[in-house]
Order: sequence, then C-alpha cells, then structure tokens
Amino acid sequence: MIGLLIGRFQPFHIGHLDAVKFALSNVDELLIGIGSSNKSNEKRNPFTADERREMIESSLDDATLKKVRIYYIPDVDDHERWTYRVDEIVPRYDVVFSNDEFTHTLFGKRGVRVISVPLKQREILSGTDIRVRIKEDQDWAELVPKGTQKVLLKINAKNRLTNL
Repeated sequence: MIGLLIGRFQPFHIGHLDAVKFALSNVDELLIGIGSSNKSNEKRNPFTADERREMIESSLDDATLKKVRIYYIPDVDDHERWTYRVDEIVPRYDVVFSNDEFTHTLFGKRGVRVISVPLKQREILSGTDIRVRIKEDQDWAELVPKGTQKVLLKINAKNRLTNL
C-alpha cells in the first residue's frame, strides 16, 4: 500500500517526523509532497523546496529513506484543481495522510481515503512558531530533528528570517 503525505515543512520539525513514522506504520511506501514548492524567500515560506527536501532527507534514517519518495507540489490558484495537479506529479497512491481539514475535504470529494495524523505537541510544534523562535534567538533546536538543525544553521536561517 502506498500513502501520500503533503506538507510545507517550513521547517521540517519533529511533529513532521512523527507524521512520517505514523504514515509508514500504515503503508509500505510513502510519497512525501513538499507543498508550496514554488514559494520561497517569503515570510510564510522562507525556505526553498530544495532546502526542505534536504531537511527531510537528512532527518530520516537509511531504512526510512528506502521507503520514501519526495515530490515537489507547487501551489495552484484553483483549490478544486489542486488534487488533480497533485495526481499529475506523484505516482498512484492508496491513501492520503493529513490533518488539514481542507485537504480532507478536497480529497474526500474525489473518494480518496484520508487518514488523520495524530498531532504531537501542536501547541509548540508549529512551523510558524519555530520560525519566530529562530528569528528571535529563542530555543528552537530541540523542536526539529538533527538533520533539519544542520540545514538551518548551514543556510543561516536566522539571518534569512530576519531579513524577510
């Protein structure tokens, strides 16, 4: 069975890592879609698709990486068309993993099975909050996997977030 998990991963944090593990406990292979892949260097989307891919790949162990394929999913300005655009990009999948109500609705309208992912510490594990913590020199490193930490330090995320 093949699953699909789409997120912006701005940045990829430990909640996202748990979502990947949860999804893989339900399927044999996981397609990860990096959403808003055509957006970067913006306040809401500061990191490029390639940077986010590097965060994901460097945060997963080798056994997990063998079960995962990553795809770039650009934004489209037509919500109803979005799921069809996803299908043009990724191979066939059996189930979608998401907590986003809109994603549930859009895929549900097409008869695609959607499984909710248990949220881990949602009150502190949000990309928005992590970006604020990085920008304001607050503790953030424990909220992201080591691979993501390395990428954020390498690209000088604090400087980028400050200058957006």
